[in-house]
Amino acid sequence: MGSGTGWGMLNVPDRRLALQAYERILDLIMTGAAKPGTLVNERRLADSLAMSRTPVRDALLMLESEGLLIRQGARGLQIRHVKVEDFIDVLQIRLLLEQETARIAAGRVPAEELAALTARLEALLAAAGRGPTDRDEVRAVDDRLHGLIADAAGNEQMATIIRNLRRQTQIFDLKSVPERLPGTCREHLEIVRAVADGNGEAAAAAMRVHIEGVRQSIVARLARI
Repeated sequence: MGSGTGWGMLNVPDRRLALQAYERILDLIMTGAAKPGTLVNERRLADSLAMSRTPVRDALLMLESEGLLIRQGARGLQIRHVKVEDFIDVLQIRLLLEQETARIAAGRVPAEELAALTARLEALLAAAGRGPTDRDEVRAVDDRLHGLIADAAGNEQMATIIRNLRRQTQIFDLKSVPERLPGTCREHLEIVRAVADGNGEAAAAAMRVHIEGVRQSIVARLARI
């Protein structure tokens, strides 16, 4: 999901605590309760969240890797001012690159991988609105889908660039825009179907629709901050 600590490097209990800390700190930033330019004090933040410093530290590293926090030398981490233009620029680059990778990847991703993704997406769609969203699963499926397509295109440097760009927009995930879950699942299913059919143009078009949907949700979310 990102660099820094990397959730995959933590055991399950630590990972869940770190994710809880991440969500709560992200909410403080996105709601404006934690103001841009504010220096983050890890100990005070841990106290205010009633959590130990370890998961808070992991969460802060993740937020730094996603660009919401910036390091100010010995002063530590500072909350970055979120500019709509920055994220729109990143999404424009993603739109160009990921359309092309989807086009090239069509017919190249193993059928069993696509079948597994389809089952997971359909399960998420069926569960939408019935209870709390399993954000671990949402992120895992999202990463798996985009990662498989980027890798199948056969250009390692482009795949690396796409992963780095995705980290910069993943802060606006389904915690910030939960209404996007059903639409995201349907868009992903359309991409999977086109890739499975080997239809490059349809795969590129489905990817374009998906990233445009992400762009619209981010613009709407930032406009409310």
